[in-house]
Amino acid sequence: MTQGKPMGLILGFSVPLLAGFLFQQFYTIIDTMIVGRFLGKYALAGVGSTGSINFLIVGFCMGLCGGFAIPIAQRFGAQDEESLRRFFANAIYVSAVLAVVITVAVSLLCGWILRVMNTPEDVYDYAYRYILVIFLGIPVTILYNLLSSIIRALGDSRHPVYFLMASSVVNIGLDLIFILVFRMGVVGAALATVLSQLVAGICCIVYILRSMEILHIRRREMTPDRHHVRILMNMGVPMGLQYSITALGAVVLQTSVNGLGSDAMAAITAAQRVSMFFCCPFDALGQTMSTWGGQHVGAKKLDRVGEGLRDCVILGSVYSIAAFLVLFFFGDRLAGLFLGAGESAVLRNSRLFLIINSAFYIPLALVNIVRFLIQGIGFPTFAILAGVCEMIARMAVGMLLVPAAGFVGAAFANPLAWIAADLFLIPAYRYEIRKLKRLFGEQSGGE
Repeated sequence: MTQGKPMGLILGFSVPLLAGFLFQQFYTIIDTMIVGRFLGKYALAGVGSTGSINFLIVGFCMGLCGGFAIPIAQRFGAQDEESLRRFFANAIYVSAVLAVVITVAVSLLCGWILRVMNTPEDVYDYAYRYILVIFLGIPVTILYNLLSSIIRALGDSRHPVYFLMASSVVNIGLDLIFILVFRMGVVGAALATVLSQLVAGICCIVYILRSMEILHIRRREMTPDRHHVRILMNMGVPMGLQYSITALGAVVLQTSVNGLGSDAMAAITAAQRVSMFFCCPFDALGQTMSTWGGQHVGAKKLDRVGEGLRDCVILGSVYSIAAFLVLFFFGDRLAGLFLGAGESAVLRNSRLFLIINSAFYIPLALVNIVRFLIQGIGFPTFAILAGVCEMIARMAVGMLLVPAAGFVGAAFANPLAWIAADLFLIPAYRYEIRKLKRLFGEQSGGE
């Protein structure tokens, strides 16, 4: 990615990523549609109520794996293949240990967490059974996210998409079998998600063994090394904490939303599923900027960092406007995919949630683009602080705005969190670029 026009490279890298995120959301949407239409709104509300703690734990794992890929991207940009493989080997060791520790801890605590969040009794059993299976599948989540992040760090954003396509087909098929044939309820939906991720993870392993010789670890490179582990943890833990700190605010917010009743919970769940699908381009642009930043810092080409940022923001802004228009006119119909007939009040609230959130998609685009770029160029601590800003905003909404304004207050939680993060991230990026310029002794247009 260090050669050629930024706009073309960003599009070329992000479009396959976008396809992957869309397929990932596609089978999440199918999950939710089957749960909402065949198991009812209480099951839908139960699954939706786990979103914040799912983001808290699984998001930490995803951020951790994304952080582990940054030193590999930097070594790839610097053309230091031996060090790259040493980082890969140590990333495997650290991920295996953390997978066991995290799985045991959160599986034991998930019931207590749901109680603390005031999960209503009419949806508690659905929520507990669903999230317990998801947590037991954390090793699979780490397997896929670690390997796919590393493949992307080396500039290949296409093959992880192919693997997600395969896992999407598996997920949909297992959903239908587990829920409609075997009558496994929400457990079937969760199990289908875990097994489909396992398929994607196995595909990554096979691809690396067959086609990515640069990742074939030599015997002398297999030894665990404190230096490499320290660098991996310094990158991975802050990125994981960024997700978790952000999610803490979402947990407080979800606790307040739970007090609004199962109808409000179902409306937000349906709206968030639609919104997650429409937010996939922001995720793709963010992941692209992480690799962009890592490779260009490794190659010491700071002048191109800012050029990529500019072009990426243009793409994100144009898409944000288009997404708002679609959701403004068709939001209620899209939310209706997840609910049975006769839920008119729930659908009205879902449409309201979508309109309010999509009106602030440009700030969301900035959050993803700038935060991932900051991580890629090697300053993950600032990403954590941005997460703190989001957490504080969501907590404030949950404790103050939701009790005062009800559902409307909950709908403004995400926009206020995005704006709070942007107010920190933009000056943080400018500060970091100046710091790198002094470090490299270069004059560039990175600002």
